[in-house]
Amino acid sequence: MYKDALANTPGFTQLVDDLKAMREKKKQVEQAIREQFSSEMTELEDLKLDIESDNQLISDVALTQYVKGETVEVADEYENQYEPIFSVKFKKIK
Repeated sequence: MYKDALANTPGFTQLVDDLKAMREKKKQVEQAIREQFSSEMTELEDLKLDIESDNQLISDVALTQYVKGETVEVADEYENQYEPIFSVKFKKIK
């Protein structure tokens, strides 16, 4: 009933169509800008992969130290101390 009421409301379908057209235009503009900054986008993707890799490495080192019974602490450039928070996730085995 709700969808029927919206469909019968004057101007609603025009708004929906306009919204779809605007979203498509937005995608086109974003794509054009991405193409202009292709080298920067590639560099950004590479940096994201490096950060993910570094985070995984830090996690592995922290877990190894923890299993050995060693104290696990990390400090940043401002002398802020961080302690690890461990979590376990499960995924389905095929």
